[in-house]
Amino acid sequence: MGRSAGRPLRMIHAGAAEAFAPREPDGGGESLPQPVLAMRDHIARVLPGLEITCRHVPGNPAYALVAAGGRDSLLVVGSRGSGGLTGLLVGSIALRTVARAHCPVVVVRAGADGAAGDSGDVVVGLDSAPPSGEVLAFAFEQAAARAATLRALENRTLPAGPYLTEASVGQPEIRDSLAAAEPVRRQDALAPWREKFPQVRVEAEVTAWPAGRALVEASRGASLTVVGRRTSGLHPAAPWSGGVTHTVPHHAHCPVAVVPHD
Repeated sequence: MGRSAGRPLRMIHAGAAEAFAPREPDGGGESLPQPVLAMRDHIARVLPGLEITCRHVPGNPAYALVAAGGRDSLLVVGSRGSGGLTGLLVGSIALRTVARAHCPVVVVRAGADGAAGDSGDVVVGLDSAPPSGEVLAFAFEQAAARAATLRALENRTLPAGPYLTEASVGQPEIRDSLAAAEPVRRQDALAPWREKFPQVRVEAEVTAWPAGRALVEASRGASLTVVGRRTSGLHPAAPWSGGVTHTVPHHAHCPVAVVPHD
């Protein structure tokens, strides 16, 4: 993907060893399925300067990918999904990896019709709470690497949350004042990242649509959509993803990066 300049590419082929055939040596003594070696060789031809390693890891694929990712990596998973009556457009391995990984995971769904390669904007979804620094850092880095515009989308309906009071409902001027403060709050959240990445053009938008729908629509023609996955407060035995994080990879028109944060 070109997002991690200077980093090596580690190809992980996970699952029960006996399930894969035919198998050929990879040149380093390890036996791997021929399609995996062919893909490795194709990547080496396209990106001759990239350091590539390829190995088989036994066991559950999702757990193997999570273990391989660590905290300072970028995991990329493809997914054909199951289709049919389940309507799952992203497969279970990809979803489990997204839910448990300690690093950002990029899901590339088969059949997505968004922009190819590095063309198109980078879209990032913002929480109505103070946006996560990890999510914004990742989104700005991706936009800078692509020389792309960053579209920051926030779902917001006023009055909401602590603003929903008798005064704000009964007095339009209070509601208008709160609405006018929203762009200032949003720009304040983005300001440190604008300063760090002055080359990135930023378009900040607020939508009344549900967050998942807004991000899916914004992903049309985009090169990447970035969403956060909150990790604090989740039971380690069931670290599942929230609604937006679960919905967007299924329906986005481009690859989706899911970034874990507290």
